[in-house]
This record gives sequence, structure tokens and C-alpha cells, in this order.
Amino acid sequence: MCVKVMNSDYFKFTGHFSWTCLKDFDFISLCSQRIIVDILNLLFICVFYTSLLITLIRRCSSCGTNTRKNLVFQLVSVSCVLISIAHFSNGLWNLIAKANNTKQLIWLACFVRAFVWLSFTVSLLVQRNKWIKILNSIWWASSCVLASALNIEILIIDRAFQILDMVQWLVHLLLLFFALQYLGCFVTSSQSNNQDPASLSEPLIAQRVGKTKQSQLGHTTLLSKLTFSWVNSLLRLGYSKPLALEDIPSLLSEDEADSAYQNLMHAWEFLVRMRSNNNHKNLVLWSVIRTFFKENILIAFYALIRSVSMVASPLILYAFVKYSNSTDADIKQGFAILGFLILTKVVESVSQRHYCFDSRRSGMKMRSALMVAVYQKQLKLSCSARRRHSTGEVVNYIAVDAYRLGEFPWWFHITWTSVLQLVLSTSLLLGVVGVGALPGLVPLLICGLLNVPFAQILQNCQAQFMITQDERLRSTSEILNSMKIIKLQSWEEKFKNLVETLRAKEFIWLAKAQIMKATNSFLYWLSPTIISSVVFLGCALFKSAPLNAETIFTVLATLRNLGEPVRMIPEALSIMIQVKVSFDRLNSILLDEELNSDSDGKNIKGSSVNAVEIQDGNFVWDHESVSPTLRDVNLEIKWGQKIAVCGPVGAGKSSLLYAVLGEIPKISGTVDVSGTIAYVSQTAWIQSGTVRDNILFGKPMDKARYEIAIKVCALDKDINDFSHGDLTEIGQRGVNMSGGQKQRIQLARAVYNDADTYLLDDPFSAVDAHTASILFNDCVMTALREKVVILVTHQVEFLSEVDIILVMEDGRVTQSGSYEDLLTSGTSFERLVIAHKEALTELDQKNEDNRDSDTKVMVHSEEYQGICPTKDHNEGQISTKGQLGVQLTQEEEKEIGDVGWKAFWDYISFSEGSLLMCLTMSAQLAFIALQTISTFWLALAIEIPKVTSGTLIVVYSLISFVSAAFVHVRSVLAANLGLKASSAFFSSFTSAIFNAPMLFFDSTPVGRILTRASSDLSVLDLDIPYTLSLVAFVATEILVIIFAMVSVTWQVLIVAVPAMAASRYIQGYYQASARELIRINGTTKAPVMNFAAETSLGVVTVRAFNMVDRFFNNYLKLVDTDASLFFHSIVAMEWLVLRIEVLQNLIVFTAAFLLILLPKGHIPSGLVGLSLSYAFTLTQSQVFWSRMFCTLSNHIISVERIKQFIHIPAEPPAIVEDNRPPSWWPSEGRIDLQALDIRYHPNAPLVLKDINCTFKGGNRVGIVGRTGSGKSTLISALFRLVEPSRGDIIIDGMKICSIGLKDLRMKLSIIPQEPTLFKGSIRTNLDPLGLYADDQIWKALEKCQLKGTISTLPSLLDSSVSDEGGNWSLGQRQLFCLGRVLLKRNRILVLDEATASIDTATDAILQQVIREEFAECTVITVAHRVPTVIDSDMVMVLSYGKLVEYDEPSKLLGTNSSFSKLVTEYWSSCRKNSSSYNISSHQN
Repeated sequence: MCVKVMNSDYFKFTGHFSWTCLKDFDFISLCSQRIIVDILNLLFICVFYTSLLITLIRRCSSCGTNTRKNLVFQLVSVSCVLISIAHFSNGLWNLIAKANNTKQLIWLACFVRAFVWLSFTVSLLVQRNKWIKILNSIWWASSCVLASALNIEILIIDRAFQILDMVQWLVHLLLLFFALQYLGCFVTSSQSNNQDPASLSEPLIAQRVGKTKQSQLGHTTLLSKLTFSWVNSLLRLGYSKPLALEDIPSLLSEDEADSAYQNLMHAWEFLVRMRSNNNHKNLVLWSVIRTFFKENILIAFYALIRSVSMVASPLILYAFVKYSNSTDADIKQGFAILGFLILTKVVESVSQRHYCFDSRRSGMKMRSALMVAVYQKQLKLSCSARRRHSTGEVVNYIAVDAYRLGEFPWWFHITWTSVLQLVLSTSLLLGVVGVGALPGLVPLLICGLLNVPFAQILQNCQAQFMITQDERLRSTSEILNSMKIIKLQSWEEKFKNLVETLRAKEFIWLAKAQIMKATNSFLYWLSPTIISSVVFLGCALFKSAPLNAETIFTVLATLRNLGEPVRMIPEALSIMIQVKVSFDRLNSILLDEELNSDSDGKNIKGSSVNAVEIQDGNFVWDHESVSPTLRDVNLEIKWGQKIAVCGPVGAGKSSLLYAVLGEIPKISGTVDVSGTIAYVSQTAWIQSGTVRDNILFGKPMDKARYEIAIKVCALDKDINDFSHGDLTEIGQRGVNMSGGQKQRIQLARAVYNDADTYLLDDPFSAVDAHTASILFNDCVMTALREKVVILVTHQVEFLSEVDIILVMEDGRVTQSGSYEDLLTSGTSFERLVIAHKEALTELDQKNEDNRDSDTKVMVHSEEYQGICPTKDHNEGQISTKGQLGVQLTQEEEKEIGDVGWKAFWDYISFSEGSLLMCLTMSAQLAFIALQTISTFWLALAIEIPKVTSGTLIVVYSLISFVSAAFVHVRSVLAANLGLKASSAFFSSFTSAIFNAPMLFFDSTPVGRILTRASSDLSVLDLDIPYTLSLVAFVATEILVIIFAMVSVTWQVLIVAVPAMAASRYIQGYYQASARELIRINGTTKAPVMNFAAETSLGVVTVRAFNMVDRFFNNYLKLVDTDASLFFHSIVAMEWLVLRIEVLQNLIVFTAAFLLILLPKGHIPSGLVGLSLSYAFTLTQSQVFWSRMFCTLSNHIISVERIKQFIHIPAEPPAIVEDNRPPSWWPSEGRIDLQALDIRYHPNAPLVLKDINCTFKGGNRVGIVGRTGSGKSTLISALFRLVEPSRGDIIIDGMKICSIGLKDLRMKLSIIPQEPTLFKGSIRTNLDPLGLYADDQIWKALEKCQLKGTISTLPSLLDSSVSDEGGNWSLGQRQLFCLGRVLLKRNRILVLDEATASIDTATDAILQQVIREEFAECTVITVAHRVPTVIDSDMVMVLSYGKLVEYDEPSKLLGTNSSFSKLVTEYWSSCRKNSSSYNISSHQN
């Protein structure tokens, strides 16, 4: 093909206005056709300017468009102007220079053309309403079609083309692009301005409150479904502004989790019914097959068409090269081949896109169904089954196994289509080459077999990696949940080393896997070289096919098709093995034991004489246990009765409540419960959410009942103090609430529930005596006076008020009856009362002098001013109502918009991997260069007669072998870059987390941290190194492909350049939405896992309140929200890929078209084969690069998320080298508080205000005050969990804020309010640092009353402690914490309500032990029981953050002090019990 400049002869030939054309008008002539095109353009121009004039007359200025003037738009506008100038200049030249030629009107034709192109510019810039937009679109499309037809006809006839016509054709194509855009068939860069006028008048609030819009997939046309155009509106919105969660449409009903779950359960129930005892098939797998089989048939059809289309490409290449090599071939044959190419590529593109989309969609439904099935199962699991499936394991079933099975359909179809593609390609190779291909099958088979051990080794590495990762994540989760005790004990370094040790094990397998992948890539690139060389050699030896362009490039194209299945089959098989493991894991939990109300639990009766009745009940937690947990339980509780259950630690009190709930497995007997139940657990279970949400617990708001519940649970003042009132957000596990507040919130939840029977498991242990009295009198005895209440308690002072007391010991009810009856019967109950009386003796004596003033200090709620001041009289009250500050738990932070290349550079620079990156790119460029040289060698050498077949094959093989070596170097370097980055990010992330202040953990849900430690870190470990190297590799490959095509037919640039520009524009358009979809999706995954974990921890409460259905529905919503983000992410990706395929296929079609038009023999057949073989890979390469680049851009968000936590502010240093305290510090234990102010946030109100006092060395100081008065905050300040905003704390003359945190905390001991144990053994829990001998540990256990229990265990000190100490009672866990401080023996000991969960008798013994063991130490006791602090040397009374009183107890008791009121109130509440006991004693 030749290209001409404009001349008069050509103008005449192509039909510019001439008298000859007008005189002899003929539709077939090019001259006449040119006139028709010009006339049609002039007609459109007339209509356009007329419409424009009408709109101007009507002053329709408000109809203007807000079209975004992007780069392509501006380029087209400028091009139209330049073409207009060119035509005008040419016309002017013809008019002046050829004025004597009057018969030809070339100048007039040029002026008409100049006017037409100028009008195109005006039409682009001025579009004042919808009608003009439609008119312009029709005009541009028509003009493009006519111009294209005319240009093609000129090419066919003359095989010559004008440069100006080339440019015009290109601009016409871009105008067609804009026409399709405005008509909604392509992308659009502006929001729709054609809203219904009525909708503009609707208020914005109404639009927000309205129902979430549903996906448009359900009501769209077939064409829109085929092209994914139904997602245009979302992408348009995402391009105009950053997307938010509320912008994402909801799923179709058929895609929702509930629909998928119901279908799965129908199949599951059928298979369970049909299962025989000997049948061990995986029911989850077969349920999934029965549920999703039909929709996967269509997916299989798409996959089949796609595979056949891909295999057809080498045949088309063969036909093209053969056609170009033929001298007598008809041009119609060339166009027939081109038509077949177009058809094949279109079918391949559409089928592959829908195969990918539908398989991911099917996987999403499968994933949602299994996630919901696991969640529903955990709501039904029996107690023994829950022990087999811990909270962490349940979360793993959802987060790992269900998500992995979401990829199952895609990998399943990849597996069988890869096998099919392998068979078809091999058959094609044999058909083209003949027996010469047979030798090539040997290395193909060897390479395929070599992939199997590689896959097995890689699978083993990945399996071990997953195992070690699970172990690290389990430890990380436990550490994060227990971070407060770790910081208090200064164990950060020990647990950080534990996590790093586990990571080191994990990293070993990660490194092996990555290096193995690099080696596998070497095999992947080496195998085509070996196979092709052997095939060429076979052709030369067997003479089965000539080594010409047709054979060589068909073989190379076929082997390229073989490469994908050879690589994918082992990986797919590895994935399928992992899928089988996940199916087995899910099968184990879904088939596990459920609660059965008929055999293991309670029988619910509508009405009965007795509210609760147990007859001959025997219960056991562990079926393998020799003796039952509860034995011979016989219980009848009538309506309205108040039952108290008491007894020593481990007696079975909580187990009795579980028996009533039906939670503990029953060996024999019956349990009948009438009416509804409300349950308050011993360890408070609080949901993440507001205070109001926790109290309402799904019930509708009843204002009167709600206010009563708050008042009787003594929450009214707390709620008034909260900055957001009852809308204050509670952090995960109630981290920002005190123990007493959490207990009272869940008690209020029970009261508001208005049940028939209330089971209260020691609800008063976490509150002070005054609050306990209010709760008992106002709540239990008044608000619940008509209800059945079963109260487990250690507070003996309340027992005289109840109807029946049950005394338990060793799992049996040893005594039952009224208070007076039990006193006269002696034994167990008497011992409890005696212990309580002895505890009161000293209190009674100290109060004797103040007895006369009892009448003055009788405590009523309205008179209780000192410790619990009223609103009107308390100046120091922390009241921030109405001052809306920030909530504790903030919405998760995420980047917005395009962060550019910064995140990519951060990934490289953070690990100092710039050198590695440069070396990797150098190896990559060397590989690409050698690959290109080897292919050009084949294309050129076959045209040189002197080059023999042997020389051809040897040179090609050598170059290819060297290039494969470079790709191996590149892969190893890329793997090491990834490993280095992973190591750097993990190290910094772990250090940042362990160095973070306690406030960070209080305000950040554990799920957010775990998501970064798990999924985000996995992306850094596995995905980013792989995708980063692929993006760089494929980008260079695309440049080489373009270079190869241009070297043969440079004219392809006319289409290639704008197509590449359009691809980049569309990719940027897509990325604006996709980036936000991935970011939002990162914030929707954690709530799904958090909710499942939260439910697992509180499943007993959920079942007791009969809230299973509500929790299930809430979980469905969370799963659907997460799935909706995933769904729209995958459809947006397919939308992008389809459009890029269209543009890249256009380049391929253009290259093929140009090769057809070339004169025969003009270009060597080798170069034709080279050009087409590269062209056929262009679409796949460009699509792959776009997908990988978008995936990398999405993955890089994980770098953003991890860096957010790397840069959190750190707490003060652990050690200050310049100011380390001496080893003997503190020697005295004196603590000075000087003008101490504490606030948790810079703008938050003060929690402690102006505290001034001194704790003398060796003194016992008791701290009392109402719940929320600041007691625990003072302890936190002492340990520097929170830094003073003003003032100082000085210990033995040294300001604690001037020394390192480790130096401070190692010298202090504490028994915290919430006892914490770690999974492991008794020894590792008592002595985590391994500092003490077994003898010392046994002595400590003996002193804290645990030796007897532990000595009966088979493994003694190595006996197991389950997650969070779940296999030990709360009281026993508290005793373990006491054992720790007995080992540590520091000069300063803090008891933060340390004995709240143990009975009075054990408390008395432990107090005695503490007195003896810490006689010379400073002991600070925060307690709710007055006897615990009555023998202190000094007592501090706090109220609303202020120091109210600080003096000796005897002096405070002698005045009308707040402390004396507290003691008198406590003594008064116990007086009745004591007097009753004395009366009984006298009678005996």
C-alpha cells in the first residue's frame, strides 16, 4: 500500500465537485459517492444550526450540559479545527493558483469541507439540550459510517490513501466514540442531567431515607446484559465523586444470602435424611452441587465456547500467512478470513467475560450461603460442640473456608477447560505439523509431569504457611483482647517476641513458596522453547511439514495456547485440594451436635403451677468426665418467688443456671421451664453499638419502660454523664465502660425485656455496696417483684430478703430453704454466714462510736450527698450532656480518591528495595529483548536461503534458553523484593501495635487490627509481589507487540495510538469507582467477622433472650452488604475488560485488514506471520495487564491500610536510658499525687480533677466510690495507661512520667478488675516470663487456695488453659491473677476489685494472705465490699473524679463523712442478717 499527498488528479478521481461529476452522476462512482456524503453533512448542519437557533430564541440557558472536557474531547475538538484549516488553506490555494481552471470546483469542495469540519467543532462544544445531543450523535455516527465505507472502497480499488483522509478517518472514529457515549452505549464522563423535574423538587432527606436502590441487572435489556452497560450509572457516579456505602445498589433477591442459604438448606436437609450410617460422603459438597448445578451448566457452556475460540486463533493465523504467501489468492478470501477472525474474537471476548462474571457470581452466592450456614449453626451448637469449635475457629470457617469456597466455581471450570484446551491444542498441532509434532509431545509431557511435584511442594508450602499463619493469628487475637493486662504487667516484649517467633516460622514457608513460584516460572517460560525447538526439529527430520512461516508461527501460537493450561492445571489441582479441606472443615461443624430441647435442654411449657421445675437432674459439661457436674438436682420454683443460690467458688452455681437455660448436657431427669427467660451472665456480654441498642436488644422502644429499666439499674446518672447520653458508642467488648457499668447495662437489658423468669449470675460483684443495694432493692425486689428471679450471689447480706436459698457444694444442692430455716440447720450455709459475720465484726466495732448518729445518716437516695451527690448540689460532677464530643469507636479511616504512585513508591521505599527493583526491571528488559530477537530471527531467517534448518533451530533455541535464564533471575529478584517488603511492613506494624497507647485499643475494634494482620498482610505476602512483577512484565510485552506490528505495517499506529489512549481513559474511568469499591469493601468485611465472633461469645445470652432470629437477620444484612461490594467490583472489572478487548481487537482487525490490502510479496511472509502472531496476543496481553494493574491498584490499598497503623502515635518509651531508676527502687513505696488531672482525649472532659494526696510507704490504702467515680482511672494513671494532662505522680521521690514504662510497670503489681488468662498451661499463665521454679509456683497456688484443685489434675502445672481461661470459673481466674502477684512480690500492690467474683469466706482468707505476704508493702485496694477496705490505714473517697475524702477509716467513721455514710449503709443492710444469726444462735 502506498500513501500519497494531495494532488489535483486525485481530487478529480475521488470526486470533488467537478462539472463532469455533476453531469454524469452515477451512484457507483467514487465521485458521486463523495458528493452524497458532502450533501448529507450539509443537511445535518442545517438541522443542527436551526435547532441551535431555536434554543437561543427560547433562552434555554439552563439546559446547558456539564460535559467534562477530558483530554480526548479536547484533542478531537482541536483536530476538527486543524482539519478545517487544512481544507480552507487547500481551497484558497486552488482558487488563487488555478484560477484559469473554471471547470473544476476543487476550491469550492475544500471550502465546503472546511465548513463541515468547523461545524463538527461547534457541535462538540455547543450542546444545549437533550435533542441537540441526540442529533449530534446521529450525525457523527452517520458521517463516520459513510466516510469509513468510502475510505475502504478507495483502499480496495486504488490501494492508495491520502494522509489527510487517514487523519479524518481517525477523527471520525473518535466522533463515533462520543456518539455512542452520549447514546449510553459506552462510558460517559458526566452525570445524567435529564432527571424528572418532579424529582428535583423532592427534599434530599427523603431521598436518603428512601429504600436503597436495587441493582439494575434485574430490569435491563439483553444488549445491556451482554455489554455490562447496566453498571454504567454506578461507574458514572463513581467518576463524578468518591463512592460511599450508601451509593452501592443492593443485590437482586436471587443473589441475596437468605435465598442462597434457603436453597442450600433444602439440599442439605434432603441429603441428611437420605444419609445412611455407612455413608461418609461430604454432605456440604453434595449440597453445594445440588444447589448450584443448574447455573453452572450455563457457565460451562460459556467456558466451552471460549476454549474453542481460543484454539481457533492459530488456525486463523495459519490461513492469514498462507493467504499472504499466495500469489493468486482472491482478495475476497482475505476478507473471509478477516470476517472469521472478527467473529472468533467477538465470541471469545463475550463468552470469556460472562464465564468469568457468572462463575464469580455463583461463587459469591455459594460463599454467602456457607457463611450464613456456619453462623446459623453456631447459634444452635451444643455446649460440648462449642468447646470443639472455639470463637476463633468459627471466625476462620467464615473468613477462610467460606471465602475460599467462593472461588470454587471459577477454579473448577478452569480445571476442566484447561484439560480441554490442552487436548484441542495438541490435536491442532498434530493436524498442522503431522508426525513432526510427536517428538514435541515428549517434552510437553515431561514439563507437565514436572509441574506435578512442583505443585505438590508448593501446596505443602502453602498448607504449612496457612497452619503457621492460623497459629500466629490466634495468638495475635488473644493478645489484642488481653492487651490491657499485658501492658499492666509489662509483658509487651515477651508477647511481641512470641508473635515474631510465630511469624518467623510462617516466613520460612512463605519464602519457600515464593522461591518455588520463581522456579516454576522458569519452567513455564523454558517449556515453550524446548517444545518448539523439538517440534521444529521433528519437522526437519520427518519432513512432515516445511519450516516456513505458516508452520513456525502456527506452532508458536499453538504452544502459546498450551502454556496457559500447562501452568494452570497444577495450580488448579492445588486449589481444588485446598477446597476439599475447606469442605471437610465445614462438614465437621455443620454435622456437629446441636442443642436438643427434648433431650439435653429445657421443655418450654405455656402455663404451669411451677415456673421452673427440675426433677432428678444430673448434668455434665464433658461427656468423658467420670462424675457429673451437677448431681441429683430437684428444684421447684413457683411464680413470683425469689431464689438465691450461694456457695464457694466452683460449687456449680453458674452450672445450675445453665441447666435451667438448657445449655448444659443432661444425663438424666427432666427440666421444665414456663414462660420467657432473661439472663444476666457473670461476665458481662456487651455488643458493639450504643448504650440504647444494648438495653433495647432488638425490642421496640417503650419510653416509660425504658426509663424505669435505666433508673432501677442505677444507670440514669451514668447516662447523663456520657457525652452522647444513651447514644454513646460502646467499644468492642465494652472496652470504654467500667465493669460495673457493663454489668448494669446488661441487667437493664434483662429488665427491659420484661420476661417471666430472670436468671442473674452474680450481677452485684462488679458494683459498689451502695449500687448493689440499689440494684437489689429497686431492681430485684421492686421492679421484678412479680417475676421469678434466680440470683447467684456471694453477697450474704441480701439473702434474708429472698424466699428460698439454695446452698451448693461440689455440684449438689446441699441445703435449701428460707434464711431462718437454714440458719437453724447449720453446716454449709452457717459457714458462709459466719465468714460474713466475722468480716463485719471489725466494721461493727469501728462503727460503734458512730452508732448514736445512725438516725442522722440513714441513707436514702435523696439524702446520699457525699459519695453519690445529686445533680443540683454536686459542683464536681462530670456532666457533658449536650456537649457532643467524638464517639470512642470512630468510623474506620480510609483513603479517598486516587493516591497516585505514592502507595507504590511506599511499598518499594519502605523496604529499601529500590536496588532490587532496578535489577528486576533490568532482568525483565533483557528477557523481553531476547524473546523479541529470537522471534525476529525466525521471521527473517526463513527468508534467507543460506540459513539451514539446523542453524535456524540452534540459534533460536540458544537465544530462548538465555532469555529463560533471565526470567528466572527476574522472578527470584521479584520474590526477594516481596519478601523484604513483607518483613519490613510486618516488623513496623507489630512494633507500632505493641507500642500503641491503651487508648488506641479502647477505641479500635480488634477486628480492624486483625484484618490488617491477616488479610492485608496476606496481600503483601502473596499478591503484591506477584502482581507487581506481572504488571511490569506485561507492560514491556505490550510495547514489544506494538513495535513488532508497527515494524511491518506502520499504518496500524493510526488506530493503535487512539485505542491505547482510549483504553487508558476507560481504565482511569473504571479505577475511580473500583478503588472506592475495594476500600469500602475493606470496611465491610470486618463487621461480618466481628459480629460472628461477638455472637459466639454471647450465644448463651442470645438464646436465652430468644433473639436467635433477630441476630440471624442482622447477619444476613451484613453478609449482603459485603457481597454487594464484591458483586459490583467484579462486574465493574468485566465492564472494563470487555471494553478494552473491543479496543484492542480493533487494533488486531486493523493490522489484519492492512495485511490483506498489501500487494502480494510486498512484505515477506515471515514478517506477516510475526506481525499477526504478536497481534493475536495483543488483546490478551492488554486485558491481562489492565486486570493486573487494577488488581495491583486494589491490592496497594492494603499498603495504605497497614501504613495507617504503622504511623499511630506511640506511647512513651519503655526505657529512658538517661533516667533509669536504681534496682532497689521503690524501697519505701511512698506515692505522692500532686494536682493530678486526667482526661482520655485532648478535648474530652476531665475524668480526675486536681487530686492531691500521699500514700505512705507500707500503708494499706482503700479507694472507694460509686461506679464511674474514677477509681479505675486512678489506677490506670498510676501505671501510665493514660498520661496526666496536668500534675505529677511521684513514687519514692521519682516522677513516674520521667522514667520508662517498663521500668515503672515491672516494679508494680496488680490484680485487675477483669481476670485474664491465656491459652496454654497453668505454669505459663502464672509465670509467662519463666522466672520462677515449680516449688515457688506451688507455694503461690497454696496461698491463693488453688493448690487443692490443681493437684488433682493429671497434668498438674502443665494442665491446659483454654482460650481466655474458659475452662476455669471467673473466681478461679481471679485467684490465678492473685498467684501472679504472690510470685512477683513488688513493693507496691494494686487490687482493682480483685475479689469481686469470689465468695465472702474465700475473700476473707485471701485478705488474710495478702496482709501476711504484703505486710511491708504499699497495698492499694479498689473494692466494692466495705470489709475489704475497712482495715486499711487510709481510705480515699472519690466522687465524679474529685477527691472527696482522704483520711484514716476511724477518723472518717467518727464524722458525718461520705465514708461513714457508706459504712453505715452497708452495715445497716447487713444488720438484719447479723441479728437474725444472733437470734438463731441464742435459740440453739
